[in-house]
Amino acid sequence: MKQFLIFTVMILYSIITNGQTGSNPVLEKHVDVNSRYALELCKHLHKNPELSFLEFETSQRMQDELKQIGFEVTKNFGGNNVIGLFKNGNGPTIMLRTDMDALPIKEKTDFEFASTKESTNRDGDVVPVMHACGHDIHMSVWLGSLRCLVEMKDHWQGTLLVIAQQAEEFSGGAKLAIDTGLFSKFPKPDAALAYHINPELESGKIGLAQGPVFAGVKTAEITVFGKGGHGAYPEKCIDPIVISSRIIMDLQTIISRETNPLDPVVVTVGSIHGGTRPNIIPDEVKMELTLRYYNEAVITKTIEAIKRVCDGAALTAGMPKDKLPNVKVLAVNTPPVINHDNLSSDIQNITTDLLGAENVIAVKPAMVGEDFGVYGTTEEKIPICLMWLGSTSPALMKELNAKGEKPYPLHSPHLNPDYEQTIYTGIKVMTANVLGLMNK
Repeated sequence: MKQFLIFTVMILYSIITNGQTGSNPVLEKHVDVNSRYALELCKHLHKNPELSFLEFETSQRMQDELKQIGFEVTKNFGGNNVIGLFKNGNGPTIMLRTDMDALPIKEKTDFEFASTKESTNRDGDVVPVMHACGHDIHMSVWLGSLRCLVEMKDHWQGTLLVIAQQAEEFSGGAKLAIDTGLFSKFPKPDAALAYHINPELESGKIGLAQGPVFAGVKTAEITVFGKGGHGAYPEKCIDPIVISSRIIMDLQTIISRETNPLDPVVVTVGSIHGGTRPNIIPDEVKMELTLRYYNEAVITKTIEAIKRVCDGAALTAGMPKDKLPNVKVLAVNTPPVINHDNLSSDIQNITTDLLGAENVIAVKPAMVGEDFGVYGTTEEKIPICLMWLGSTSPALMKELNAKGEKPYPLHSPHLNPDYEQTIYTGIKVMTANVLGLMNK
């Protein structure tokens, strides 16, 4: 039976590819047309970015695009999330996810479609907005792939469950979609796929990791109490700024002396606020931390150690036990993205056949966060796979390497992807993988 299934898949692949490994004239015909459409869509999206939870126009555009190609659409699903469903006979259910939100960054590129947009954020502040993390490309590749798959529906059977997700940058959109019933009101996926652009990879290449891809992220707030007073009489005070300084330095020893070097953890104090005048010792200092990890047991131990370090610094300074620092870990939590072993193996095989082994790069785990991991940590245990999509043109990469320089990174106001080749490759690879998984 197993040999028969393998033979059937080989015959299907041979029909589509005309018998040539890596050559797929049927696929490439559809990719050519839809990548041009997706490129123009990307320029529009880039010029009109929207912040997390405020993706109203972007959400409407995604709805319209899905309806136009025959998807059943559910809008405003747990906010601005858009759910699409395309049923095409009996077969697997494959979920494709894109993110929609942009960042509060002032764009500094010279693109003719550069964003000049400003928006009022949820705190009431007017800020510039830019797609500096590639979500404009993600949406365009997502839609281009769906257009190809609908046009090629005679080559596969199954169901496409797709989501245009809000608030990835805020790490809240995926959880809201799941809490609203994504996997109970719609068919449960057999696999879920997504992209993230990677400026450190050349366009035309795919980065793939089997296992850990992105780190889990938690945010913590620490309030350090003291005894305020005049800066001329420090002996009459207990200075929370000094206590905070001691805490900041001692936190690093948790990683260097209490954590297994093979267990990656990052503890970063990204914000510290205290005091109003140079001659006043304040009553308290507030700090904000980002914690990044791959292992839940390790991060639990790290948080316990943070509390111990804070208490120790305060007690050493003479603070009473009822005024020890308050360590609060916020409820918003982004779990790690862990690619499913079997699914990522399938993706690697299909992509290697399509692009050649030299264009499928084994990548190491990164400590950045991505809430796509939420879909893989639900009770349903959906197999997930996130691929890196190379986005820097080979010519530019060669030029930068010769100078000993690096491409502009994600979240840079100068981010300059190779839009045309990145979108083309993304559509081609995602479409081929869905075809392969549907026909497996």
